[in-house]
Amino acid sequence: MLIDPFQRKVNYLRVSVTDRCDFRCQYCMAENMTFLPKKDLLTLDEIERICSTFINLGTEKIRITGGEPLVRKNVMNLFENLGKFLSIGKLKELTLTTNGSQLSKYAKDLYSYGVRRVNVSVDTLDEDLFSKLTRRGNLKQVLKGIEEAKKAGLKIKINTVALKKTNEFELVNILKWAHTNDYDMTIIETMPLGEIEYDRTDQFLSLSKVRENISKHFELRKSNHYTGGPSRYYEVVETGKRIGFITPLTHNFCELCNRVRLTCTGKLYMCLGQEDSADFTNAVRSENWEHELVSSIKEAISRKPKGHDFIIKRKHAPAVNRHMSVTGG
Repeated sequence: MLIDPFQRKVNYLRVSVTDRCDFRCQYCMAENMTFLPKKDLLTLDEIERICSTFINLGTEKIRITGGEPLVRKNVMNLFENLGKFLSIGKLKELTLTTNGSQLSKYAKDLYSYGVRRVNVSVDTLDEDLFSKLTRRGNLKQVLKGIEEAKKAGLKIKINTVALKKTNEFELVNILKWAHTNDYDMTIIETMPLGEIEYDRTDQFLSLSKVRENISKHFELRKSNHYTGGPSRYYEVVETGKRIGFITPLTHNFCELCNRVRLTCTGKLYMCLGQEDSADFTNAVRSENWEHELVSSIKEAISRKPKGHDFIIKRKHAPAVNRHMSVTGG
């Protein structure tokens, strides 16, 4: 079991398998992104080595992220191999976060390898706005992918980033759509990660205001539901479904943080909002990789900080220079 300096059990690993994405969402990355050379990425076998070591040290949940994880060539091999830890009871959950563009192609395979829940990013149901926000996404393709995932047996949670004056007044309708289709929903505050073309002050929307507005349409009751992530859930009385809120700025969720994040280049970030990291590249490629990784992981966890301090102000530099696509949120 991995315990950090503040006596928090670290049992959740988020793994970015690529920094590449077939979308260019405005709040996530620059329009003309420079992605890492493919030679700099860990191989899928190396990622599996690191994941298996974490599992042997007590990790119970692994979320595969990106970029867009499903654009990584042969990524289904990783899901298949990690899924074996589910069948023997060493891993409780294997899941992913996706933009939904590739779900039609991979939903059945994901289910067969043990994935039961997927988070899908949908920030608007307006086709023109969706195209503008993602710069190249196709809403119909995403919605078709979500439907195929549901048919395959996957439980869907919709992730929506709240953006002032953009989707601000659509959030209630997205919630109605999600719950009508039996999807849970989580609304997320935009985070100051990496340089983008827009001033995040213009984008930031406090979720306390969002929750207040939703409460005019629905009765919300605090829920004890917990998935191991940063969402704080409410029951929506009228629908019988849940809505989660991720509030890294208005309500720091660090006191219960049980997560660390592995990048596709082999760096482990112990905190989303800090630059401190541990590089596992040499360890995972050594002859005695199991021993080396155990030592490296334990040393990294011993440096996990108490929390982050995100600030969004006009002309204020991002909290960290790396884009969201590096660590996958």
